[in-house]
Amino acid sequence: MKTDVQRNHYLKNYNIALKDTVEIFTKSLFYSLFDTQLMTKNYELLKHSFLEITQDLNIKNTETLWTDFESTFETIKYKLSLDALAIEDNDPAAKSLKEVYLAYPGFHAIAVHRLSHELYKFKVPILPRMMNEYVHGITGVDIHPGATIGDSFFIDHATGIVIGETTIIKNNVKIYQGVTLGGIQVKKSLSHTKRHPTIEDNVTIYANATILGGDVIIGANTIIGANVCVTNSIPKNSVLTYQKEYKLSERK
Repeated sequence: MKTDVQRNHYLKNYNIALKDTVEIFTKSLFYSLFDTQLMTKNYELLKHSFLEITQDLNIKNTETLWTDFESTFETIKYKLSLDALAIEDNDPAAKSLKEVYLAYPGFHAIAVHRLSHELYKFKVPILPRMMNEYVHGITGVDIHPGATIGDSFFIDHATGIVIGETTIIKNNVKIYQGVTLGGIQVKKSLSHTKRHPTIEDNVTIYANATILGGDVIIGANTIIGANVCVTNSIPKNSVLTYQKEYKLSERK
């Protein structure tokens, strides 16, 4: 037998098709952010879509919210220019800034995160997560909109990266595919506590490394090697690697 609460939830209608509207809005905003003419052309449509989405989500003061959100675009664009330069400077495969803007999934993921993070700071429910889930599906990068990310952030190869809600990443940080910045426990009671690590300036985290815990701080200028699992703080200027011995013998 279902309780009244369960029955009411079961019978409630959810506009799942809103996912498509958010996808179109997010894609158009991402494209328009870097093209003044395109932004002018798309402005009214973007605003209309934003108002439609937020009203559908029962969010109040949507006009004011759009004005506040729009006021962050130039700052976001500047921060993204630093991210793009960091990618070009650190990835030997990057031949130009144009290639970074047009072809790098890590840059795409960072861009949408910086947009959704502003909405998260405005305490907008659901929409920031929907925006990040859209780009997650495209790039394989799962960044919670609550994560705080500093300047000149470099994601290489992108796929499989997970960055939790209360993560703090400072400036000039580089991370590679498969990295997880997560919580060491997943209890619901911890939802309002810092559950994810802090990464200080100039840290490099190589492929498939896992760093867990809200009290964990990775000190500045540290290198975290591939495949390590970290659950304790690491002092600055450290190099942490995982070594596994291989035995190579001649086949008979």
